This record gives sequence, structure tokens and C-alpha cells, in this order.
Amino acid sequence: MSVTPEEKFQLSLMVDLEPVAERELNRHLSMAKEWFPHQYVPWGEGRDFDGPLGGEPWSLEQSKLSAEARESLIVNLLTEDNLPGYHNAISTAFGRDGAWGTWVNRWTAEENRHGIVIRDYLTATRAVDPVALERARMHHMEAGYDADHGDSFLHGAAYVSFQELATRVSHRNTGRASGDPLCEQMLTRVAADENLHMIFYRNLMDAALEAAPNETMRAITDVVKGFQMPGHSIDGFLRKSVLIANAGIYDLRLHHDDVLIPVLRKWNIFDRTDLTGEGEKAREELGEFLEQLDAAATKFETRREERRARQAARRS
Repeated sequence: MSVTPEEKFQLSLMVDLEPVAERELNRHLSMAKEWFPHQYVPWGEGRDFDGPLGGEPWSLEQSKLSAEARESLIVNLLTEDNLPGYHNAISTAFGRDGAWGTWVNRWTAEENRHGIVIRDYLTATRAVDPVALERARMHHMEAGYDADHGDSFLHGAAYVSFQELATRVSHRNTGRASGDPLCEQMLTRVAADENLHMIFYRNLMDAALEAAPNETMRAITDVVKGFQMPGHSIDGFLRKSVLIANAGIYDLRLHHDDVLIPVLRKWNIFDRTDLTGEGEKAREELGEFLEQLDAAATKFETRREERRARQAARRS
């Protein structure tokens, strides 16, 4: 099988960056804290459900969470459930050898804990309908996962640099919105993992920008302009995401201000002097897109405040 010039370039870049991957892997292992999902679940609140055990069926009044927090937790969990697909995608992009393979396996093991602890919490506290949740899991996983941000190493690394931070923000804000100190404690723990994952990928991309600035800049722009959360194929995702955005858990403003801008600033994107040709063109595209996104975020915020004001007026 012949290797294209692009594939040859990507492979060569990965070889050059493997010492960076090893360094970041070691940093991650030195900072990651061991924790156990069962310690974050209030098992004393649990009781048998209907079915073979003849327990009590679930009903909405058993949930102590708001509709917004419930939907956000469901989206977060169903997103985690597609972990086999993510593992396949990232191992295809990064490979299974050396520091790359060690990182992929470690990342997968840590991400798996997130799904375990969130599902156990939701089940023990009867926060969501377990039948509907399982049906949604089956539907989502049967659909599988295909990376739609490009299949190159650079596109994959750029995507997860933003996605891991977006997930951290979503988990933290979901915990705060839940009104349940136990839920917030659990999601704070999960978010801490996501933050360390983000740092690995962000530092890797920083090194890629030094090694191949123009190609890396193009990948970053492609990813930012086409960014979608990995759970976008969840059944009813649009409705759920609107509810989550209206609650301020994750919206365009947070995506722009708390996810994209901090990472781009860390990479010194708009002050770099090493971009030429396609790289400079990609940076210009990115700047234009960010201006449009900022305007769209402001427009959404204005409309949300107007809706809230109307709702408050009706209540009074």
C-alpha cells in the first residue's frame, strides 16, 4: 500500500513529537490522583427497582434534580458511554506503540471511570429514568462514533485540546446547577481528570506548532470552525443542548470565552511570527470565525435575558 505525502508528513511529525508525548505522559502520571467511583456514590439512598427484584418503579418526583441538570447529566453520561468508539479513533490517530499507545490506554481507563461513577450516582439517587437511560445508551452506542473533525493526527490532537476543556466546563457547571452537594463533589472530581487530559493535548499541540506551524494552524482552524461535542449524535441532542444552554450550563459564550480563547491564547496564536502562506490564511479565517462566534454568543445572551425577563414578569 502506497503512503501519501500527507500521511508521510503526519508519521514523521509523530516521530518527532514522541519525546514530547513521553514527557507529557510522565507529567500526567505524576499529577493524576487515584480515586474510586464507589466512594462518590450515596449508596444509602438506593433501593430496588421494579423488575425481577419486585422493587419500586421510577417516577419523576423521585428525582431531586432540575430538568436542566438531569438533561445535562444524561448528555454527559451518554457521551462517556461511546468510549469504545473514542478509543478506536484516538488509537488510530496516535497509534498503539511507545508513549502514544501508553497514553491512549491510560486515557481510556481514566475516562471509563467517569461513566461508571455518573451512572451509579444517577441510579442510586433515582435522578433519571433508568429504563429511558438504558434505551438511550443502546441507541447512541449502536450509532457508533466517527470522528468528523478530520482523521489526521493534527486534527485529532487539536480537537481533543478543545473538547477536553469543554467537557471540564460542562461537568463543573452541571455539578453547580444540580443543587446537590454530592453531585457537585462527584463532577468536580471528574472535571479534574478532564483538565489533566486537556493539558496533555494542549502541550502536545504547542510543540506541534513549533515543529510545523503552518500545518498545525490549518488543523486548529478546521477543528474550531467545525467543532461539535462528541455526543452530538445522541437522540434529541439539539433539544437537550438548547435546554442546557438556556440554563447557562454550556452555551456559546462559555464555548468562546472559557474554551476556545484560553487555549488559543496559550498557544499564542494571534501573536505568532512563524506563520506563512496557508498557515497565515488559516489564522485569518480563525480570527474571522471567532468574531462571528462572539457576535452569535452576544445575540444568544441578549435573547436569553429577554426571555427570562418576560418569564419573571409573568410570574410577578
